[in-house]
Amino acid sequence: MIATLEQPQPIETEISTQIVASLEGVNKNYGSVRALRGVDFRVRAGEVVALLGPNGAGKTTAVKLLLGLMQPDSGRVRVLGGDPTNPENRMRTGAMLQVGRVPETLRVREHIDLFSTYYPKPLPLVEIMAAAGLEKLGERKFGDLSGGQRQRVLFALAICGDPDLLFLDEPTVGLDVEARRMLWDEIRRMVERGKTVLLTTHYLQEADALADRIAVIHEGEIIAHGTPAEIKAKTSGKRIRCITSLGISSLREISGVTAVKQDRDAVEIHGVEAEPIVRELLARDATLSGLEVSSAGLEEAFLALTHEGAQNGTQSK
Repeated sequence: MIATLEQPQPIETEISTQIVASLEGVNKNYGSVRALRGVDFRVRAGEVVALLGPNGAGKTTAVKLLLGLMQPDSGRVRVLGGDPTNPENRMRTGAMLQVGRVPETLRVREHIDLFSTYYPKPLPLVEIMAAAGLEKLGERKFGDLSGGQRQRVLFALAICGDPDLLFLDEPTVGLDVEARRMLWDEIRRMVERGKTVLLTTHYLQEADALADRIAVIHEGEIIAHGTPAEIKAKTSGKRIRCITSLGISSLREISGVTAVKQDRDAVEIHGVEAEPIVRELLARDATLSGLEVSSAGLEEAFLALTHEGAQNGTQSK
């Protein structure tokens, strides 16, 4: 069993103590497959939480439970203080999912008009179109849109009801850099208005840029939880890039080295502390050149966590 890292106490007071979504000791199985294993997970009002994990880790199951699209085998799911299937709670949530079908013959404006009728106080149409960057696409049929344009329509449908709690599942898939940055800015504006966002993404830069907190899920368990800085500081250490005559196997034998990979004509070395590794490199290779040392990013932290989680999971079976 992999231990769950507790959320640091300062986060509770810096953002809010009001929990707007939670999984409490939740287990969910698909036949013999354990999708979630005793998961405890909380989202507080006015924050962006990124739920990260490899494919099949349990992210989609967690989101579906919070949306009331399925029920847990055991444990409790709460959203906005009640059952996620409660119609009043659903009126206060929005979701952008990578599942389901949208009628392709309706025009963009017609889709937004239709979805807006589901909510008691929807945003004005012009505001929704601007937020999703759809001002010039209102009369286009959904079926005629590119993949990135469809993503923007799905985002518009998710926010049209002015939700207090927004679920975004891989929201920027297929978007170009400019459209991705625009959506990031819109998410930030929503949070400034007091909204709460739960984000799943494979773009770790996106999680790093947007999230107040990150939870890493692996094989159905939360294996790390904290701010992006805390996740990176605890797991990723330093990154050393250099050109060396030493082989990969020799580099891995150096004390403090956690990972080594080839990077074109250079190698990339990861370790908790850079200084002793660099000293050993210089002692072993007088021809060492192109030395660069930097703090490793969220991607390295994520890979280290999930790799360690896989090892621990194997050992506990």
